[in-house]
Amino acid sequence: MTQSAGLSSAAGVDVIPLGGVGEFGMNMLLVACGDTALLIDAGVMFPEPELFGVDLVIPDLSALDAYRGRIKALVLTHGHEDHIGAVPHVVSRVDGPIFGSPFTLALLAPKLEEHDIDLRDRLTPVKPRQRVEVGPFTIEFIRVTHSIPDCLAVAIHTPAGVIVHTGDFKIDQTPLDGQLFDLHRLAELGSQGVLALLSDSTNADRRGVTGSERDVVEGFEEIFASAQGRILIATFSTSIYRLQLLSDLAEQFDRKVAFVGRGMQHNSQIAERLGILKLKPGVEIRDSDVRDYARDEVVCLCTGSQGEPQAALPRIAIDDHRFVSLEKGDTVAFSARSIPGNEKAIARVMNHVARRGADVVTDTDRHIHVSGHGSAEELKLVLSLVRPRYFVPIHGEYRQLARHAGMAAMVCPDSSVLMLEAGDVLRFDADGARVVDRLPAGRILIDGTRTGEIGDEVLRDRRHLAGDGLVVAIVAISSQTGALEQTPSIVTRGLAADSRHEAMLRDAPAMLARAIESAPREERTDPGLLKERIRQEMQRLFRKRAGRRPLVLPVVMEV
Repeated sequence: MTQSAGLSSAAGVDVIPLGGVGEFGMNMLLVACGDTALLIDAGVMFPEPELFGVDLVIPDLSALDAYRGRIKALVLTHGHEDHIGAVPHVVSRVDGPIFGSPFTLALLAPKLEEHDIDLRDRLTPVKPRQRVEVGPFTIEFIRVTHSIPDCLAVAIHTPAGVIVHTGDFKIDQTPLDGQLFDLHRLAELGSQGVLALLSDSTNADRRGVTGSERDVVEGFEEIFASAQGRILIATFSTSIYRLQLLSDLAEQFDRKVAFVGRGMQHNSQIAERLGILKLKPGVEIRDSDVRDYARDEVVCLCTGSQGEPQAALPRIAIDDHRFVSLEKGDTVAFSARSIPGNEKAIARVMNHVARRGADVVTDTDRHIHVSGHGSAEELKLVLSLVRPRYFVPIHGEYRQLARHAGMAAMVCPDSSVLMLEAGDVLRFDADGARVVDRLPAGRILIDGTRTGEIGDEVLRDRRHLAGDGLVVAIVAISSQTGALEQTPSIVTRGLAADSRHEAMLRDAPAMLARAIESAPREERTDPGLLKERIRQEMQRLFRKRAGRRPLVLPVVMEV
């Protein structure tokens, strides 16, 4: 081990994960030295179904209060939601620039606009091998490959030594954009001496290697060659490489491509503008033009791979989309992993697709999805190149972190492995590395209406009840036909009673009944979709006629 990997006698450096350890999502890391701190990523987690009215979950930001005025930069490794989704809620605590690759910043910009935040003068694009200085830190950006373009690892040169943070990665030997993982620079840093490596553990429990994005081509070729009708493919809208491959195949098989769903359209436009997504002239059509083409002439790339009720594919599957429909002989492919907790919602969408007579294709039928995270052999390769003095597994649930720690003990027996939990203050100084303190750690629930940050579920419910009351909508419906068995019942608590509210409450059951009866049969027989419809209709009614947003709890009884 060279001297540069040792611990300097200079000021200690603290590394504090605020999310992303022991869980998937909410990736956020604070690195501090003296009066300067850096924030690495600011991500979200998507809520469990039981968190009514919650749109996003972010790390507890109270830990940053102790560093107010000291956080001089925000560094973004890539543009996935679990790394940039919380930026609008964090930027008020950051006094300096926001560093990221051009594509990452392009994905971030509209999020800031939605929150009326103008940071155009602080969004600072960076490129691989570039270095920037922030206080005592020199931040070096290193190209890595992942399922989204323009991804970076960071090497933070600190007074105590070099800290390498991989971000999310896999080692794709044949990336679609030709931008290879910079293994050479990691090896150089390893030979010079690395104090600590913080590395993605998402696929630590998967053997072998993950494989290239190009590996899905053969599976999709089989689908394109055999499909007789319209092809619909659900995937993540940030999977630009997947969109490129599918667009190329569409051209090859004489089909037009339509991007369906707001996220799909938005992200594809950004990627096209930056020259990352390259489409031949005449290949792309608007979603509104899909019905003007024969069914065997179109490929629709859709949002909704996780069964989100308002995304494109779930609406198409129940014949509730304005421009795209399904018929017998069409093919619907799910080209994405199932995020834990979404399995039931995805299965419901597949059932609706099957009811339409379309064929459902998943990764178990054809090899049409590949992960964006490195498997065991790739994680071992990075460990062997970097050879850190200390290793900290991040980005994964505890079982993945523990598996990654076991690899480090085998590949780098001279390295010390440190298992951290959110809020742990890991200090590197002349005395070594140890956890010296613990900051508040937890979750904040974010309501999309921007009513504010919510400390926890109980507090959120109390605020709703105190401010706007509670509405329970009780609906009895036939599980076979989806017909209403009786007029819905509306029960309220905590609503101030006046003549305006009384009239609204008298009209509410009939209004809700009409809304349910006008919904497609598939939606009425699907409790998850029906609850979402009830919640939206009641919230719209109370917001429009009473200026209130009560907590709405739909109760669907199948008879």
